Amino acid sequence: MDDVEPVLLLATTDPASRAVIGSELRRRYGTDYEVVVCADYAHARAVLEGLRRWGRQVALVIGCYGPGDRDGLDFLRRAYGLHPSAKRVIAVVWGDFESTSTVFAAIAHGHAELLVLRPERPRDEEFHGALTDALDDWHLAQGIGFEAVRLIGEERDERTHMLRDTFGRNHIPVGFHQVGTEAAARMLESLGLEDPALPVVVLAFTSPPTTLVAPTDLEIADAFGLTRPPRADHVYDVVVVGAGPSGLAAAVYASSEGLSTLVVEQQAVGGQAGTSSLIRNYPGFSRGVSGAHLAFRSFQQAWAFGTEYFFMRQVQGLGAEGDVRTVSMSDGSVVRARSVVIATGVDYRRLEVPELESLVGRGVFYGAAVAEAPSMTGQEVYVVGGGNSAGQAALHLARYARQVTLLVRGPSLAASMSDYLIAQLEATRNVAIRYHAAVVGGREADGCLAGLTVGDTRADPRDGEPEEVPAAGLFVLIGSVPRTAWLPAEVMRDEAGFVRTGPDPADAAGMAQGRARLPLETSMPGVFAVGDVRAGSIKRVATAVGDGATVIALLHGYLAAHPVAGTPA
Repeated sequence: MDDVEPVLLLATTDPASRAVIGSELRRRYGTDYEVVVCADYAHARAVLEGLRRWGRQVALVIGCYGPGDRDGLDFLRRAYGLHPSAKRVIAVVWGDFESTSTVFAAIAHGHAELLVLRPERPRDEEFHGALTDALDDWHLAQGIGFEAVRLIGEERDERTHMLRDTFGRNHIPVGFHQVGTEAAARMLESLGLEDPALPVVVLAFTSPPTTLVAPTDLEIADAFGLTRPPRADHVYDVVVVGAGPSGLAAAVYASSEGLSTLVVEQQAVGGQAGTSSLIRNYPGFSRGVSGAHLAFRSFQQAWAFGTEYFFMRQVQGLGAEGDVRTVSMSDGSVVRARSVVIATGVDYRRLEVPELESLVGRGVFYGAAVAEAPSMTGQEVYVVGGGNSAGQAALHLARYARQVTLLVRGPSLAASMSDYLIAQLEATRNVAIRYHAAVVGGREADGCLAGLTVGDTRADPRDGEPEEVPAAGLFVLIGSVPRTAWLPAEVMRDEAGFVRTGPDPADAAGMAQGRARLPLETSMPGVFAVGDVRAGSIKRVATAVGDGATVIALLHGYLAAHPVAGTPA
């Protein structure tokens, strides 16, 4: 069925809206999609049921709400059960302000995802821009389209899982082929490989295609040809360690203001935010934006301004040679810079359940809900966590899994999760929330996760014994462990390992130099920290971006006061 066009379905009882929107859909998308227009909602539900039986993919379901049609929102709510992966769009008429509160409430409860205004003129690009963004997100989630990279391996293998996640988050079109299938066997035969070590990575965009057998991260990065070893005599104005929201924002502002900038990233652009399926509270994106798209646009923006990148390299050390800072990397190279911005972010805290650690990548995942969600189709899935990332993961997984259960240690989500996410979770029929719950054990079958043991965090014997539950997937999004183990002792951290920044009365070294530390500057002069890795930071994408923008304004003053021979003041 892969060669059959996905469906765009429009349903409305309003003749005017049906004629206008139907015409726009057929004219703009009729070549690449099958456009189905229904005059009543009973017929539309029957069509969706038939498409489900036939295994057809539905990309968009569009309903209308306004004076001529008051049933579109209820239709979209019911459509979710038939095609949960489809994007649900509600179309309204410009000027019908009385309907806005009802429509916004429905979106807040997850009954629709996207609000569009009915086109009132030909070539209404605002209308089509909203739809194409939604279709782009849908294709990205489905893994449909051009395969720049082909990955052959075991679906439930940790290394294969990591590569699928990395390629997806870096916006590299990747096609996964399960070893043992006819398609994978044909590919291996054409490559002249017989029983190779897995996974096999094929760069289809090179001429001839490049084949890598069980490659390391550095081998993949070098094969892509995106990065060149730094010149030994070159001194960057700033090296940014980490390509999450704060690091990318710092790169955009630094390179756009004329600073020579290098970004070093060990895995994928976007950090934890890059794994979010939909961020709805980021300013300027009223329709919401996926973390992957937000990160990729920032990456391209900085690249266009001249930022250089080192991917798949892990920073292992930080030192000083006078006013020059040195950054040592896992490939043995050393980068020299006048200043360093630490934007390494955080990792999800481990569960520390021994029987589950061996199943990472084979049913147990830390983050990665976007990449692995399609493999959970029809399964029982559990998400551990109480923050926004966990809520977004649960909602995204609910599009594919039969049932998603969110396990929360505390008695409430109110203190840790945005209200709009709580409302959507409570309104989604195949999502359940269990409070005072924690994973305390697990079991496997055929080398993959098969079940979990869920205990009560109140530890009161009267609250019952731990419960055994079947589970095909466990997605863990708990706590924050800062990525700071690579930093030298000169960079002060708090008890949890987060980097301390800003003026400190106890900073005798800084005062001896005649100046107090700048805001966002660490205890090592010329080294700054931004985003989640910084002690006291607010764990939100917008505040991380604000850190990245602010630090560059501070850097200009520092660089002017510390010129290095051969570089402009």
